[in-house]
Amino acid sequence: MVGAEIINLRRARKAKARVEAQASAAENRAKHGVSEAEREKTKRTKSQERSRLEAHRIGDNDDET
Repeated sequence: MVGAEIINLRRARKAKARVEAQASAAENRAKHGVSEAEREKTKRTKSQERSRLEAHRIGDNDDET
């Protein structure tokens, strides 16, 4: 007698769901995610803008007495 491979249906169902969830997550990362390089660029730009604004601030200077 030649027997077929016995599989656990619960495990097979969970494995299939896991693969589908990973595919969905990858799609969402590609659609909504921001790369690390873009985050660093945005952070650097905001920092430069903030320091430029502080350099041009008028009033509330501690230097003047």
